[in-house]
Amino acid sequence: MSKKPFLSKNSIIILVITTLLAGLSATLLVFFISFNNKLNKTEEDRTYQRYYVMIAGDDESSFTDSLYESVRARAEEEDAYVEMISKSLSQKYSDKELVKIAVASKVDGIILYADESSELRDLIDEAYKENIPVVTLFNDYNLSKRLSFVGISNYNLGKEYGKLIIEMLDEITFKNNTVKISVLVDANTEDPGQNVLYTAISETLEKDYLNHSFSHKPAEVSVYPVDSTNSFSVEESVRNLLMDQENGLPDIVVCLNEIETTSMYQAVVDYNEVGRVNILGFYDSASILKGIGRNVIYATISVDIDEIGTACIDALTEYYELGNTSEYSTADITVVTKESLDLYKEGDGDEN
Repeated sequence: MSKKPFLSKNSIIILVITTLLAGLSATLLVFFISFNNKLNKTEEDRTYQRYYVMIAGDDESSFTDSLYESVRARAEEEDAYVEMISKSLSQKYSDKELVKIAVASKVDGIILYADESSELRDLIDEAYKENIPVVTLFNDYNLSKRLSFVGISNYNLGKEYGKLIIEMLDEITFKNNTVKISVLVDANTEDPGQNVLYTAISETLEKDYLNHSFSHKPAEVSVYPVDSTNSFSVEESVRNLLMDQENGLPDIVVCLNEIETTSMYQAVVDYNEVGRVNILGFYDSASILKGIGRNVIYATISVDIDEIGTACIDALTEYYELGNTSEYSTADITVVTKESLDLYKEGDGDEN
């Protein structure tokens, strides 16, 4: 008695067809991913000589968006494409993981805007070993093998904040005998630039008080750590500062980035502390400029975004064309107060 085959003829045909369809689907999927990646690196069917990636610790703020647009625009002029890879991936990765992905992908260059840490310094050195130049933004990583640093001088920034504080001491009537100043610093970074900025503020105030000790009340400067993990943690840190019953409210708060500034602005309004807590901010978003116009933010310091973006790409271009570039590039900063607000808006202020 003959045995029946394990699979009938029809079953074999169905299996073959199913296998072919699965293979075709896989091929189409690979083609789609490849084509999609190609679209991410070209515009209007244009191919580029070089492919750079920008990695930003905070890729959702208007400051980072403006910075990326400036970098991307300058890159196009140099026949290069820049991608913010954190926005191209389906899940959230840390800055360290994104640097590893960029190095493994053999990109032509990395623009890194993130909080300084020893782990990232090591990864910058790994990129260097793979002949991938890294330009760092705002945090120097000067002990690493980064190609170039582009940003602003923390010492000069601190001096500008110090001058603004002196103006406030002369103009504003404070209730306490000693004016309390809180400088918001990132609790999650090893960045020595924050210490340099704090020192510059303190030195500026000390020098002024020695020369004009009777012109205004003395000031006491301290740092206040902010959890910068995300926007919600920043908001919570800001609320805790305003609700600190033991130490009391600060008279002046110095904010060192856009999220801190907008969070402090909103919190001061929500807790009805307008006029009691005076804010010095950073960046020139529409919200921050509105806060200045409403006398909630005393002043803000704006950085020339286009100058920063140009310097990043120029450093990478010079590296490939000349073999070296400037290790240190700084951009201009502008102080915006209520008196200069209208004139600033008529100029190049960011309206995003």
